[in-house]
Amino acid sequence: MALWGGRFSESVDQRFKLFNDSLCFDYRLGLQDIEGSIGWAKAIASVGIITQKEEQKLIQALQELHAELAPNLMVILQDDNEDIHSWVESKLIEKLGDLGKKLHTGRSRNDQVALDIKLWCKAQVKLLQQRVRHLQQKLVTTAKLHQNAVMPGYTHLQRAQPVTFAHWCLAYYEMLGRDYSRLEDAYHRMNTCPLGCGALAGTAYPIDREKLAQDLGFASATNNSLDSVSDRDHILELLSVASISMVHLSRFSEDLIIFNSGEANFVELADRVTSGSSLMPQKKNPDACELIRGKTGRVIGALTGLLTTVKGLPLAYNKDMQEDKEGIFDTVDTWLACLDMASLVLEDIQINTERTLEAAKQGYANATELADYLVAKGIPFREAHHIVGEAVVYAIKNAKALEELSLMEFAQFHKVITDDVYSILSIASCLDKRCAKGGVNQGRVAEAIEIAEKMLK
Repeated sequence: MALWGGRFSESVDQRFKLFNDSLCFDYRLGLQDIEGSIGWAKAIASVGIITQKEEQKLIQALQELHAELAPNLMVILQDDNEDIHSWVESKLIEKLGDLGKKLHTGRSRNDQVALDIKLWCKAQVKLLQQRVRHLQQKLVTTAKLHQNAVMPGYTHLQRAQPVTFAHWCLAYYEMLGRDYSRLEDAYHRMNTCPLGCGALAGTAYPIDREKLAQDLGFASATNNSLDSVSDRDHILELLSVASISMVHLSRFSEDLIIFNSGEANFVELADRVTSGSSLMPQKKNPDACELIRGKTGRVIGALTGLLTTVKGLPLAYNKDMQEDKEGIFDTVDTWLACLDMASLVLEDIQINTERTLEAAKQGYANATELADYLVAKGIPFREAHHIVGEAVVYAIKNAKALEELSLMEFAQFHKVITDDVYSILSIASCLDKRCAKGGVNQGRVAEAIEIAEKMLK
């Protein structure tokens, strides 16, 4: 039986019912709806709407239903209710008869669904934070194993300056750290309880909403009933954090796809995260990374979709808001899967250190060192920059690296260049000089790994 049928003299069209019903996806809120109902039973008992004995019966029945559902929420889909709220209420009525009908007193599906999705989002934030930390740990472990793996760093996808694979890993560790902190911030803002706001104007009963909020694990109750039943900021914010984090994972994947290519040959991804070609037997495709990159689009799409849905809605609740759930459910599932897959990709990754070092020595990655060398000899940086540019052009024409030029060849660019130039043009020197905080100096990288390990513990 529908929760709202008394006003209507005709049954709804079956096509509209299928269009309107949300049980096919909001069944995922089953446990949250029961938890909220337990809190509401206590609240209405405290103001005399139901007796203490009725409260106990309701809570016992709800706890039984919770235990029945916990192993497998999918059993909800065997029924034909409109939504998760009507499903829980119908099961309660089956268990308790008319007493089950009393529970909804003073409560609306508007504040009920607002509560359920907030409870769900809060739980997902904690789970997501665990997975983010797990991937950070994998990055730090990988960095620790490859502190000496020298590789070219890039700007504009052109070889720029030498870095290490460890330094590359730690860059993504930092990105994920910001994702973690954004989840923390989002949790703080979603930690307010909307239950007791009714349909839009508040409940007609003197419920202690602060106590109700505490009973349900919130920091406080919301302040305005109109806002409370129509607020979806917590979903938008979680979608936003997910989108940013997925962009980080997509960039991570793109780097590895390039590094794994035959042209770069910097890394080899494990067989268990790659696949072959149905036609070309030699192929080993980086499908795990490509799928992470691909799935980023659907997460960004969910954020864009809900922003577009909410942007024109008047206060308070509108049925458009039913469109908030499928996107966030899919987004969290996708994000969790991609965090796990990124961790798996790192588990057995192989670094071709000979190839990465060879590439780091190519592309004139030590040109900046030569410019700094000239500056140290008293030449203004802009003039030094120009001199080095000319030296690079000469080296390219003669198919030589800068460090392969003779002193006689260097002399044509400036007389201050002497044989002490060769020590500063080495890869080791290029790395060691970057000793300021955040640099690629081996000691700084080791320090960063140690700090990360302490934080993760």
